[in-house]
Amino acid sequence: MHTRREFARIALAGLPLSMALAKINSTLHGVRLGAQTYSFRDRPLDAVVQALVEVGLGDCELFAPHVEPKASREDLRKWRLTVSMDEFKAVRKKFDDAGISIYAYNYSFVDDFTDAEIDRGFDMAHALGVGVITASSTVSAARRVVPFAEKHEMTVAYHGHSDIKNPNEFAKPESFAAALAMSPRFAVNLDIGHFTAAGYDAVDYIEAHHDKILVLHLKDRKKDQGPNMPWGQGDTPIKQVLQLLKEKRYPMRAFIEYEYKGQDDAVIEVKKCFQYCKDALA
Repeated sequence: MHTRREFARIALAGLPLSMALAKINSTLHGVRLGAQTYSFRDRPLDAVVQALVEVGLGDCELFAPHVEPKASREDLRKWRLTVSMDEFKAVRKKFDDAGISIYAYNYSFVDDFTDAEIDRGFDMAHALGVGVITASSTVSAARRVVPFAEKHEMTVAYHGHSDIKNPNEFAKPESFAAALAMSPRFAVNLDIGHFTAAGYDAVDYIEAHHDKILVLHLKDRKKDQGPNMPWGQGDTPIKQVLQLLKEKRYPMRAFIEYEYKGQDDAVIEVKKCFQYCKDALA
């Protein structure tokens, strides 16, 4: 189990001291707000950086496809195993120059990954200067990640979805518990929208497991496997979760993940989500 001091160290990872004065500050009432760059999946990396600046979010979780080429599975594997780490350092510089911290690299280990591909993900995260990998993964893939997380001394936070019928998916609390039991390097990336759609109470889970949750994904979904909704129109307790973080001063990140079908450009929609957070924390 991570100590509070260790979590504070992990939570602060990724912010160079030289950028401390220039960094965009999107922490409100002690709640560390940012975005999963998947929210801007419709645009390339440089436009993602600009979008975060425009919205005013100074912290993010970097979605691997914003760095990786669009390629066949085999070509993507080859790229991962041969790409220069200088490319990742250059990516980090783009964010640093814009005053944005990359907290975690979202590199999703799945069952068809080779051991070399798993290992390489940690090299990429190191080159980005982060101490956390988030992963939409499977329980079986997580078992294979254990020795690599321990070798690289890096934390992997597993992201959940809502498929409670598949025991190999991260959806039920029991799935997260199984991963946490595998390694002290493992943690939780709780998507409160998917967790609600799966039939669970995000507020209760966060209170009970706050020492193992590094990142929250904020989105609104209906219960009973319902759809993604504009914020405030679903059943996800976004406001209650944000108020909990404010009250308890939990150091976990709360990252906007824009996934509903909005009527406007992604920047405008993420601005709406950010304003929702501001109103909820007022």
